Amino acid sequence: MPKPRGVAVHIIKADAPIVKAQTPTQLTGQKETVASDWIEPVYPMAGLKAYVNNSSILPQCIRAYKSNIAGFGIDVRYKGDFNDSTAGASEEFERAKDLIDLLNMDMDTKEVFEDIIEAREIYGISYLEIIRNLAGEVIGVEFIRCTDSIRKTAPLSPYVEVEYTFKERTEKRPRKFCKYKQTVGMQTVYFKEIGDPRVMDKTTGEYSESVAAEKQASEILEFSIGTEPYGEVRWIGQILGVDGSRKAEELNNRYFQEGRHTPLLIMIKGGTLTDQSFSKLREYMNDIKGEKGQHAFMVLEAESAESTTAVEGEKQPEIEVVPLASVLQKDELFQDYLDNNRRKAQSSFLLPDLYVGYTTDFNRATAQTAMEVTEEQVFQPERVSLAWAVNNKLLAGYQFKYVEAYFKAPNITNPDDLSKILNVCERAGGLPPNKAKQLAYAALGETSDDYPDDWGELPLAYSRGQTAAPNAAMPQLDAQIQKAAAAKDDKIVAVMKEVRNLLENRICP
Repeated sequence: MPKPRGVAVHIIKADAPIVKAQTPTQLTGQKETVASDWIEPVYPMAGLKAYVNNSSILPQCIRAYKSNIAGFGIDVRYKGDFNDSTAGASEEFERAKDLIDLLNMDMDTKEVFEDIIEAREIYGISYLEIIRNLAGEVIGVEFIRCTDSIRKTAPLSPYVEVEYTFKERTEKRPRKFCKYKQTVGMQTVYFKEIGDPRVMDKTTGEYSESVAAEKQASEILEFSIGTEPYGEVRWIGQILGVDGSRKAEELNNRYFQEGRHTPLLIMIKGGTLTDQSFSKLREYMNDIKGEKGQHAFMVLEAESAESTTAVEGEKQPEIEVVPLASVLQKDELFQDYLDNNRRKAQSSFLLPDLYVGYTTDFNRATAQTAMEVTEEQVFQPERVSLAWAVNNKLLAGYQFKYVEAYFKAPNITNPDDLSKILNVCERAGGLPPNKAKQLAYAALGETSDDYPDDWGELPLAYSRGQTAAPNAAMPQLDAQIQKAAAAKDDKIVAVMKEVRNLLENRICP
């Protein structure tokens, strides 16, 4: 009987302590070993632009995003409780405001971000070229117009230590960065991702510390929708509808150019057309299209089809004209199909009809509600996201402590609702005169100055309560003065008159 084999157990101890990974461990789905692995877009970007150009609804939706997200302008404001009285805050405010105004010398800064939003809604992604001075500070931005000419890589190894400023302290985090390149014609220029501290050669895309200043690559800040490498347009699910709507429009348009207007049928009984009449009819059917055949008439001659030689009693051919207007196209085809596609494409942007020019079903109440909901659910979140990128990426190197950039929003306050709120506050006694004056002047589009005295900051009900008690005591005080005067008590009269003067001065200072 064979002897059973033994089982050896070994305990292996690690030589180094186990530590948590300090870098992301997820896979990107792209090769990261060589820098030549450029990612290609899933959809041809030039085709996306063609879809937008040929659509009857996408340009309006994109225009609404462009005008309402960045169209009201970009400005600077104080963070938290900081104001002009904070030491150094006003200087930082002016510096930040000048910086934003001078980011682009060819156009208003808000127009640059309008172009960013327009390109992003067309292609799913857009790019901003960053220009720095010798100190590494951002001094300018340029919108890259040929969006479809940009290609990028996946985040490439190795990790690079990057410093971040958070609440006045510096943090270091490891990051991988992408490379970008733009090819127009036979020329190619390379870019690095914003925040990459390494020096890149813009002609080769290679990192090197010995690159001359004029050959150093600029940085790119990208704005994308979704999580795909090149973003994903909001209306990607409506491409079939957009394409179908275009074909339906082409069919309707072709009717006016090539459609055959055949308003009647000519029936000949007991005879045949002469050769000349047949030639005229064939010419009409083959050559006359569209507007050429309007207001025209034709004379047809027919001859008997019988070969008899009898002269008397010859049967004449009969020509009958049958109207065919009932089978002609009277209006555009596929109206319901076009309207449904329009609504579906519009819903992908979460926009009501009011923002794209369809206002027939709106009144004041529904328009106000549509504006409020769209502002809260669509435009305001987009402004916040865009402002975060400006403050934390574009202007991060300035380390502003007191101010931040933001995108302005429209005033969509309903005057009727505001009037009701103010009436309730006034009846409850919680409305100071300065606030009432400020709201009234704001409604008129003017700037108001506060009342100089302290009573301007006191609620009206409180001020009235302060004067109510002295007013009630005045009649009694007058009666006591008259009584003391009748008793010829001059000292009491003098004291009471002095008290009355003090109360009068308190009521009417």
